[in-house]
Amino acid sequence: MLTCIIRYRIDPAKKAQFEQYARTWGQAIPRCGADLVGYYAPHEGSSTLAYGIYNVESLAEYEAYRARLAQDPLGRENYEFAQRERFLLREDRTWLKLASAPHGQAG
Repeated sequence: MLTCIIRYRIDPAKKAQFEQYARTWGQAIPRCGADLVGYYAPHEGSSTLAYGIYNVESLAEYEAYRARLAQDPLGRENYEFAQRERFLLREDRTWLKLASAPHGQAG
C-alpha cells in the first residue's frame, strides 16, 4: 500500500473554493478506486497550506486510478473548477509507504 500526500499552497482569500474542491474529491476519488483518507483545509497557523491524502495499492494502480478520474464527469468538472477559480497556487505530491505496524498491532 502506498500513501499519496498532496501538499497544496492555496490562495488564502479562496479557502471556500478549496473546501468545495475537497468535498467534490470526497465523492470522485473513492468512486474511481483510491482509498481517500481526507482533504484538509487551513484552520489555525498557516492560511495557505492544505493537504489531500489517499492510499493506492501500487504505482500501477495509481496510473489506472488517474485514468479513471480523468474520465469521470465529476473529476473532470473539479479539474476545470480549479483551473477556472485559480485557488491552487502550488501542488506537490509525496509518496510514502507505511514503515510501522498499524496502531495496536505488533510488527
